[in-house]
Amino acid sequence: MFKTILKQVKQYKAAALLTPLWTTLEVIMGVLIPYVTASIIDKGIGAGSLPDVYKYGAMMVGIAFLSLIFGILAGRFAAYSSTGLAANLRLAMYENIQRFSFSDIDKFSTAGLVTRMTTDVSSIQGAFQMLLRISFRAPLNMVSALAMCFVIHKRLSIIFLIAMVVLSVFLTILITRAAKLFKEILLKVDAVNGVVQENVDAIRVVKAFVREDHEMSKFDKAALGLFTLNVKAETLMALNGPVMNLIVNACIIALSWFGAHFIVEGSLTTGQLTSLFSYIMTVLSSLMMLSMIFVQLTQSAASGARVAEVICEEPDMDNPMQPILEVPDGRIDFNHVYFSYKQGGDYALEDIDLHIKAGETIGIIGGTGSGKSSLVNLMARLYDVSDGDVEVGGIDVRKYDMQVLRNEVAMVLQKSTLFSGTILDNLRWGKEDATLEECEEACRQACADEFIRSFPDGYNTIIDQGGTNVSGGQRQRLCIARALLKHPKVLVLDDSTSAVDTATDAAIRATFNARIPGTTKIIISQRILSIQEADRIIVMDNGRVAAFDTHENLLRDNAIYQEIYEMQTSGGSGDFDQPQA
Repeated sequence: MFKTILKQVKQYKAAALLTPLWTTLEVIMGVLIPYVTASIIDKGIGAGSLPDVYKYGAMMVGIAFLSLIFGILAGRFAAYSSTGLAANLRLAMYENIQRFSFSDIDKFSTAGLVTRMTTDVSSIQGAFQMLLRISFRAPLNMVSALAMCFVIHKRLSIIFLIAMVVLSVFLTILITRAAKLFKEILLKVDAVNGVVQENVDAIRVVKAFVREDHEMSKFDKAALGLFTLNVKAETLMALNGPVMNLIVNACIIALSWFGAHFIVEGSLTTGQLTSLFSYIMTVLSSLMMLSMIFVQLTQSAASGARVAEVICEEPDMDNPMQPILEVPDGRIDFNHVYFSYKQGGDYALEDIDLHIKAGETIGIIGGTGSGKSSLVNLMARLYDVSDGDVEVGGIDVRKYDMQVLRNEVAMVLQKSTLFSGTILDNLRWGKEDATLEECEEACRQACADEFIRSFPDGYNTIIDQGGTNVSGGQRQRLCIARALLKHPKVLVLDDSTSAVDTATDAAIRATFNARIPGTTKIIISQRILSIQEADRIIVMDNGRVAAFDTHENLLRDNAIYQEIYEMQTSGGSGDFDQPQA
């Protein structure tokens, strides 16, 4: 985990390495000041020599100034390298997420990924900055101060060693207990983010069903869980301060007691005792800093493991060594395909054996959970088969370059997603360099041109985040136009006209037949009217193909299709997923 995180320092390595150098110089200057102070007291004030006071005073000012310069440099380089590390970590995670397959994304919740890229990375950034400065400064301060103490008086220095041992034992016990709590806290943060994200995404539904109180209850429960764990962890870590104060005060009392005896017997001067007081505060404050580092590292270690998990996640699917870079045509073949979303789990598709000709229009119908979307997801290799193979253009989809395959198998998914920007910006997701004329033609094919022109800004109309300022049917037609701009060999519409009225639905299909006759069209729909004119229709049932034939033959021979048809044409609700009396 540490190796993975530190790899991301990259171009900020020089700044990270220079920080300890400036910190070391700052520490050396800081350690010299109490030593010079002792000389002022003993050789200047004590001896009544004003020139020595000036001389050692000037030395102190010079040393303090150098300490300031070195401290500023150390702080600047530490901030630069730690901020750079955070930027690289976020970029590395984001880049790897772009490589994830659908199954990889399923492993991490959206809220969890957001927490890792924000809270977890910020925790690592703070720990890294502290590591560069304090982890070098504190030990150097402590060792240097201890060395000076032994130079001044060996027997009194034993007090410091005893204090260090006692504090080290306490910190070990404290950190061991706190580490587990911090891991649990991060999971609770994920839970809170998940509740917030779900609520914001579905706020219209929440308000429509007047479920604000229910949502508040959910949030309160998640927030209370986070609060309880945080209180427990912070209460444990709060013991650090009182114990440190106890040890500091005990050392001061011991130093005062024994120091007075040594001054009386003549083995210690007043100036040296003053210096020892400065050094003891340096030693103990360094110990305090080290304890803070351990606390911060304990917190950030859990964050580091979560961030490294995303960076190191190997996508389930990748391009072959020598990928095929051209899809010959729109033929689609399923050769005894089995598919499960989880290894060893139940099959979502079983023994699918289908053969579709290039240019055919194929309808797919079936109840909820029958495997319709799973079937078409395999065509664009959004998932890999568990057994068997799927071929496009007569070639196994696993042999293609994935970008090439997905450009030729254009999918309009169930959820119509638009992005912030203009309508043109959204359309050009299908083809980055598409001209206005190409976009207009694609929109005419998707029956979207008319409503776009009704907007005051036309194709330059701004789409709000998530497409909330256009209707569901308008979103679907824009998504269809976006797919058409790819000029694909296979076009898949996964229930992508469900929010469109039947007249517009029929117009879109008629345009497809006239304008893109060579493209293989796969249309999933819950409405028989949307697919009855297809060349052939697949009837799905519990992950299997129940029938594959023309509308007329299915109406004559297939009981499932007959039932759907009768329900939708007899004036009923048309929802064939509902149980019938």
